[in-house]
Amino acid sequence: MSLTKPSLVKLVQKQFRFKLKNFSGMFSTLITLQLIGLLFSLGATSNFYSGGAIVDLEISYYSADIVFVFTILWGFISAVLMKTKAYREDDFAFVTNRLSSNLSNIAFLFSASIVGGVTAILSGYLLKVIAYFFFNFTPIIQTGLVDTPMELLTGMLSASLFIFLFASAGYLIGTLVHLHKSFAYITPVAVIGLLIIGDRGSSGHLLIEAGNFYFNETSFWLFACKILITAGLLLAGSFVVSQRLEVRT
Repeated sequence: MSLTKPSLVKLVQKQFRFKLKNFSGMFSTLITLQLIGLLFSLGATSNFYSGGAIVDLEISYYSADIVFVFTILWGFISAVLMKTKAYREDDFAFVTNRLSSNLSNIAFLFSASIVGGVTAILSGYLLKVIAYFFFNFTPIIQTGLVDTPMELLTGMLSASLFIFLFASAGYLIGTLVHLHKSFAYITPVAVIGLLIIGDRGSSGHLLIEAGNFYFNETSFWLFACKILITAGLLLAGSFVVSQRLEVRT
């Protein structure tokens, strides 16, 4: 019997590698949802038609936004599921505590958010390829199939951070439900109530104002700071709630 106590860093690393293998089904679900979103995106989101004596012009707008929405929902639901009993018991294969379990979960969610963000952005380019080769298009204005490397990288990082924000919210909700199952009913009611109260006390719609707070940010670094601070507060709340739960080693 070894009396050597593993360090926190090594313990988190082991749990993280274990979860990458054990939660691989989540990535299969991600790809499935993105393919479904891509199929929905094959229908033009808007059309414009203008006809004349000489030229008939029809413009169809295609967007992979629905793929991104599906990816956000995947990140949120996956984070909630990680706090269910079936997933929590996987940690007990190791000598663990709440801190190491939470840290490895956060590392996994952050990594999963990066995978989701990268694949969601790339799906937009796949949609362009499909539309170009399989639909009867006559290109009038020649544009590049992909953005500049910096624009592509910024898009991937922004998408990944936004998915991580929703995953952090899902992780907090999952932790609250773990504390007491009544939070599964209290949380949506509280959120709806706050939205109603916020709308009465604000000049615009609260959801729109919240979206503008993040999406209208022109600086990527300020956007990243807003996302990370918000996600950090949500995860800090999860840590605080976790301390009230029974510790199992």
